[in-house]
Amino acid sequence: MSTAATSPRVRDLRPIYVCGPTASGKSALAIELARLSDGEVVNADAYQLYRGIDIISAAPSTDELASVPHHLFGVLTPAESCDAMAYRELTLPVIAEVQSRGKVPIVVGGSGLYLKFLTHGPSPVPSGDDQLRAELDVFSDAELVEKLQQLDPEGAAMTNLQNRRYVIRALEICMLSGQKMSVIKNDWAKYSEQITANLRGIYLFWERASLRERIGQRTQLMLEAGAVNEVAAVENFSETCGKAIGIPQILAHLAGEISLAECEELITNATRQYAKRQTTWFKKESWLEKVDVDESTTVAAIAKDFLKQQAS
Repeated sequence: MSTAATSPRVRDLRPIYVCGPTASGKSALAIELARLSDGEVVNADAYQLYRGIDIISAAPSTDELASVPHHLFGVLTPAESCDAMAYRELTLPVIAEVQSRGKVPIVVGGSGLYLKFLTHGPSPVPSGDDQLRAELDVFSDAELVEKLQQLDPEGAAMTNLQNRRYVIRALEICMLSGQKMSVIKNDWAKYSEQITANLRGIYLFWERASLRERIGQRTQLMLEAGAVNEVAAVENFSETCGKAIGIPQILAHLAGEISLAECEELITNATRQYAKRQTTWFKKESWLEKVDVDESTTVAAIAKDFLKQQAS
């Protein structure tokens, strides 16, 4: 009998990513996956990193946190700032530590950029430069297109030359990096393919009308649970934390600028718009397994089906 035939299956400790828009049921699914796979939940929600805003961020309840090990929930004060790179540096050691104990990291959240930085690292494309952009803005559309075609013909072919902003951005990339935009993007695409081949995860998809209704219900429950008092109790919000949907609206209400009913409507509308952007983002992540869900779907069924596929 061959050695391969008798060797035990090596435990797959690759992270399982649970993604989707707000109010889609990610947290419950992550807990079920952790329970069935002997895993531990790792946060990938930009606002659940903060303590003191549990209602606003829809953080896991005390009972949920106690059901399986959770990491990176409530680890920052509202006054602290965070970005995608800081999140990556915070999270990679946690994932490695979970894996070192033979556990599967179940990474859950809807912050697409944070997840992208975690899985792929920072993009090699340089950030914009206001001074360079101002210098380029004095040229006509035709002059900008000509410059781009001279610097990077292939990049020009990849760019919508009718859109002045896109042309300026393409020139920025070439001039700031010292490389052709086309080369950077092609290299990044090849690197991304290699990374993506080793990733696994689930993307929860709800029909638009159902998700909109769930979001409306969540906003109502959030306010009933004491979100206004929660926000009022925080003395100082960082720029990052202060962007959490619900905080600007409640602060406006506390300042007497809007009624509570108006506050609820603004929060609901902003959350629905955010969920739409999240859905668009995760649709583009082709490595995620799309799972259609509705009110009749159970997290137990989704988790069991996914883990069964992974084991086959």
